[in-house]
Amino acid sequence: MATLYRCTTPTDWLCPCGKVARALRREGIPFSEVAVPQRRSRRPEVEALTGQRRVPVLVIDGEAICDSRRIVEHLEYRRTSPPPSSP
Repeated sequence: MATLYRCTTPTDWLCPCGKVARALRREGIPFSEVAVPQRRSRRPEVEALTGQRRVPVLVIDGEAICDSRRIVEHLEYRRTSPPPSSP
């Protein structure tokens, strides 16, 4: 399961965080949401994951990815790339 750290905007149409939430739903990836405070100085969990305080941040398969464009590109890559072969 993935975790999306996002702003507190109540809709998925007004911010980059919503863009990521829509992409996750479109790809059928189950995820939980963690709403972080609007003030960047109060985002220690985001900073611990990425070294910066901006959202959105997606944690998926143990990897933290920040920036909505990069996250959506990663989700598209996951969909189009073949699964890893097992030894």
